[in-house]
Amino acid sequence: MRTSTIDQAARALRQGEAVIFPTETVYGLGVSVRAATGPDVLYDLKERDRGKPISWLVGGADDLDRYGARVPALARKLAGAYWPGPLTLVVHASDEVPEAFRSDAGTIGLRMPDNATALALVRAAGCPLATTSANLSGRAAAGALDALDPELAARVGTIVPDEADCALSGVASTVLDCTQDPPAIVREGAVTLADILALA
Repeated sequence: MRTSTIDQAARALRQGEAVIFPTETVYGLGVSVRAATGPDVLYDLKERDRGKPISWLVGGADDLDRYGARVPALARKLAGAYWPGPLTLVVHASDEVPEAFRSDAGTIGLRMPDNATALALVRAAGCPLATTSANLSGRAAAGALDALDPELAARVGTIVPDEADCALSGVASTVLDCTQDPPAIVREGAVTLADILALA
């Protein structure tokens, strides 16, 4: 499998192309939200149902208020405790989120990854990356470079290995819908309900 450098991947992202790269959980498939017109390329590559929203990886906690609107205090507290880390916070999307990237309900999922390679790509792209797990729909997510689905890898021209060569957890991020009161877990992953309740 041919791999690329962060600089090569950043160029591909700025051209609106999809890139495979590591996060601290699993390998992700992402596009620049500034260069891509929407997440369609990700749906097509993964053969994924377009009814499933695609979250953004962001570079810092300040992005929660930049790309989120009417963000509740608990969401800020959770970001302070678990970002960078495996917690995706679903909030109302601000005007800075293009409509193509919002869910039908007008929301966006945001997460700051705890992985140096992923954060370097966000910085190099100069904007968040709309990211989903790097696997064909219905198949297992890849927790290591050599576990990537060869069929998907063949469709994506740019694959970045983990800079630090760290073991990925293989456990997806927890997704928490913060547009409800109380917030609701959409998918429980590395951060548990007990972890969240401890801060509520």
